[in-house]
Amino acid sequence: MENLLDFSKLSGMLTEWAPKVVGAILTLIIGFFIIGIIVRAAKSIMEKRDVDVSVRSFLTSLVSVGLKIMLLLSVAGMFGIETTSFIAIFSALAFAIGMALQGSLGHFASGVLLLIFKPYKAGDLVTIGGGHTGTVEEIQVFNSVLKTLDNKRIIVPNGVVTSNVITNISGQGEIGVELTFGIGYEDSIDKAREIILRVGNECPYILDTPQQGVVVAELADSSVNLATRPFCNSEHYWDTYFYMQENVKKAFDAEGISIPFPQVDMHTKT
Repeated sequence: MENLLDFSKLSGMLTEWAPKVVGAILTLIIGFFIIGIIVRAAKSIMEKRDVDVSVRSFLTSLVSVGLKIMLLLSVAGMFGIETTSFIAIFSALAFAIGMALQGSLGHFASGVLLLIFKPYKAGDLVTIGGGHTGTVEEIQVFNSVLKTLDNKRIIVPNGVVTSNVITNISGQGEIGVELTFGIGYEDSIDKAREIILRVGNECPYILDTPQQGVVVAELADSSVNLATRPFCNSEHYWDTYFYMQENVKKAFDAEGISIPFPQVDMHTKT
């Protein structure tokens, strides 16, 4: 009689738990299969966006671990295990870590956004971080590294970059070089324009299209300011800038065009 009771209990337990075990196994198999698809899709998207390899690996592992934890908690719930306490512990732990690493996590998140959306890339001439101008040497997870014209190395936290205006000076491939030359009021505007255009035609870096022009930008206190914007390839920005500054001055001197400096005329009565 006792054996019959034991068999009855065992049979009841099997009847109760067998569907749960089978359901849990199926949930794990299907869940891991779906997680694999999601992770591979995320990795493929990041590869197409040319996301940095280290960031790509970190994000895919983060997505994989997070989804697997959610899957295991769901399976535990199927067996009647109270998962609320586990979720509370994980939430409290995540909150504590987030508060401790608030600044670093912000820079990390900004670095990921920069690597995904690529407002600039290594080699671009940019102005970032509230006014720092230089050539991008490296985009790290937490910082962007710039090299200035005078060979200084500036490390700008990515959080500072994304919270300010980003100016990509050379990212379009071709760039206009803004130049202003002042001449005296007694000098000929047409002659000065011809000299500037001639020097631009002689510059080896200036492109034929769009065509360079010269306009009167301002009638200033002591000069007539002529503005021009020749276009060049991005990597020749500074070569073009310095070439035009030097050679326009030399041509003005040779042609008798003056470059005035601020001065004040005083009239006295006797």
